[in-house]
Amino acid sequence: MTHPFGATSTADDILAGVDLKGKRYLVTGAASGIGRETARALAAHGATVVGTVRDLATGESATAAVRDAASQGGGDLTLIALDLGSLRSVRAAADTLLATGLRFDAIIANAGVMATPAGKTADGFETQFGINHLGHFALVTRIAPVLADGGRLVVVSSQAHRVADIDLDDPNFERQDYDPFVAYGRSKTANALFAVEFDRRHRDRGIRASSVMPGNSLTDLPRHFSQEELQGLFATVGKARADAGLPPPLLKDISQAAATSVWAAVVADPDHIGGKYLEDVAVAAVNDTPNPFADGVRSYAVDPTRAGQLWTKSEALVGTA
Repeated sequence: MTHPFGATSTADDILAGVDLKGKRYLVTGAASGIGRETARALAAHGATVVGTVRDLATGESATAAVRDAASQGGGDLTLIALDLGSLRSVRAAADTLLATGLRFDAIIANAGVMATPAGKTADGFETQFGINHLGHFALVTRIAPVLADGGRLVVVSSQAHRVADIDLDDPNFERQDYDPFVAYGRSKTANALFAVEFDRRHRDRGIRASSVMPGNSLTDLPRHFSQEELQGLFATVGKARADAGLPPPLLKDISQAAATSVWAAVVADPDHIGGKYLEDVAVAAVNDTPNPFADGVRSYAVDPTRAGQLWTKSEALVGTA
């Protein structure tokens, strides 16, 4: 499958000429970064967007530009409160969405945290696994009935999945030393595996699910890094890629980073992307080279057996918390 898009395409490039009036999308983490740009692009092309934010007052001011784009493009933005670190909040938000009975054409599970200090969510889960994976797992599985037949689920993963596979025996670092990057990598692998199993379970309704590597961009995601640490991380990535004979990493602007999510949610052939990991507006190749900063997806992150095991573990965790 060929198309005119690539690593430097923007979300607006993806949606050029596309009329989304009558379409409805859920975007988590709509108050900042890639989530806000995703919501803006969709609303600017006429879509009705429901965005989740941790704090409604802050979210209202942070999404003013999205509302402006919506008013100009015939779209709409509604915000609901959601704290992915609290299953009580997740269930309340899900029940609010279910109560309307309104269908979503796509759910974009975008929100997340990165390389946080050791900590626990309100329900006792390791912060990154709890927010990035379990919070989204609980939300999406609960509202699956209002994902329209033929709809799509897009789960934002990361190149960092290459750092670590999931640990089903000790997902919350209760019997091992905590490492923020390992925890982040595991949570991003979990994101990819969630899409694999969701796709398997819902494709009989025409629903397809994919995970996305948005690309490296300067959002507020690495808020736990100092400027020196962030520069050091970029230098490490660049050296690792150069040592492997790979081109330098592309630092995308926010609209470029949102492009793959928008492509997966709206434009891509669903049968082409279903159950797959995407990057640079394309299906990524499986690449098990040990370099954690190489392109492509590790085979463990798209393994259907592992995906099923994670689903079972996740059900047990969110069902009892």
